[in-house]
Amino acid sequence: MPTLDILALARSPYKEKFAIPRQPGLAPSVFTRIELQAPFDDPGALQGLERVSHIWLIFCFHGVGSRPESLRVRPPRLGGNQRIGVFATRSTHRPNGLGQSLVKIEKIEGTTLLISGADLLDGTPIVDIKPYVPYTDSVPDATNTIAPSEPESLDVSWSDRARRQATAEAARLNENVIAVIEECLAQDPRPAYQAHDPEREYGVRLWDLNIRWRYPSDQSIVITEVSPLA
Repeated sequence: MPTLDILALARSPYKEKFAIPRQPGLAPSVFTRIELQAPFDDPGALQGLERVSHIWLIFCFHGVGSRPESLRVRPPRLGGNQRIGVFATRSTHRPNGLGQSLVKIEKIEGTTLLISGADLLDGTPIVDIKPYVPYTDSVPDATNTIAPSEPESLDVSWSDRARRQATAEAARLNENVIAVIEECLAQDPRPAYQAHDPEREYGVRLWDLNIRWRYPSDQSIVITEVSPLA
């Protein structure tokens, strides 16, 4: 059986698995760089992609690992308690630990693709890149009753202090910090089975920032802090 070569690495603001959107495209303000690695770092390998708007990325789930024995999993869309077959889901816990994401090409810079909407942990190994072909990849009458539509987003608000901090960090990083934080947290990264606790504070790393927030209600988030990591 052939082995897989690492063709590229993803460089994204996601420094940990928590708060990464569960599907690509749910946080379109997130920009990720796909950097070709030697011996595949030849601009010729990307020739023609300037005529393509979207690509499929085939990757190894980074920081998760494969679980050959996990043939039944508990997807968040079913509340995190109901088990179904792994091949009916996009669970990260898979026999071979491979994933795929549909992303938009924003720019091509030499041997690097700048893409938007990716759901990739920083450092994710990319094992293949394929163009999206609209006439065959889009199926208008396709159905999936497990995940029939995009999940509802939570209401996101900010403390005055956190918004001032985010605005300052956006200028330093030259990134759309406020939009990225709102898009990621609106997807509600909590485990589906976790009970609501309005006093509990949550945190995650994005770029080199520490983001903190609470859930005043089960359908709302207030961001309380955006500060550089010590």
